[in-house]
Amino acid sequence: MSSQTTAGFIKSPVQPVRMELDERFQFHCHPGVACFNACCKSIDITLTPYDILRLKNRLGITSTEFLVRHTTRFDMDAHGLPGVKLDHQSNSKACQFLTEEGCGVYQDRPSACRYYALGTVSMRKKAAANEENFYFVVKEDHCLGHNEPKTQMVREYRHEQGVDDYDELNAEWRQVVLKKRSCGPTLGKPSSRSLDFFYLSSYDVDGLREFLKSPGFSETYDIDEPFMRQLLNDEVILMKFGFRLLKQVLFGEATIPLKPDALEKRIARRRAEQPIS
Repeated sequence: MSSQTTAGFIKSPVQPVRMELDERFQFHCHPGVACFNACCKSIDITLTPYDILRLKNRLGITSTEFLVRHTTRFDMDAHGLPGVKLDHQSNSKACQFLTEEGCGVYQDRPSACRYYALGTVSMRKKAAANEENFYFVVKEDHCLGHNEPKTQMVREYRHEQGVDDYDELNAEWRQVVLKKRSCGPTLGKPSSRSLDFFYLSSYDVDGLREFLKSPGFSETYDIDEPFMRQLLNDEVILMKFGFRLLKQVLFGEATIPLKPDALEKRIARRRAEQPIS
């Protein structure tokens, strides 16, 4: 997404019209459009947890490797809440997965790519239990897809692009991010340990699996064996469990049982790990 300044005014590509699921808009991107893949040559894509899970499996590597090789970490808020962006090609702003034929990971492309040329906003009103989602059109000058005659409802476009599954699987994580932003001053700045835990639980599902196998986890959380087997063998279940962990660590939403002597064991282990001076 970009903007340009003309005669002192900023022209935004975002059409400031709030749209609901059953409202229609005109857009169609396909190989026959002259600008096809132009948007992939200048990207700024923030990745979600499920984006990373799909892409790392597409490439046949761990999430830990994917994060190192293909992403850049950035701060999502003033307190340093970590986000990750998809890296570019060398000496270019083009997507690293762009090929001469088009997107090289099309079936597993990120949700931001699936949404284009729509944008979405989640808002949570004060004292409201749930967030409210709405949509808007992104109309960049280079994009000729808006001139195509096809129209569709927002609901239809989301289904066509496969956004529904992505949004459903990222929903709890987005709730964490939204709650952190909305009550940031109340919570204060998280510790560096909490920020690292957010990064692990949000993006590094393979690293999270290794954490679940560690003494630090087994001494603290009371997880029965059948569920633990599910966590270790099903990445989607594990990813969503990571979101529950985040809610518990950041906001005290205790949905994961703790062992009665968890605190004492953690203190004893940390003391044992400290070097003797």
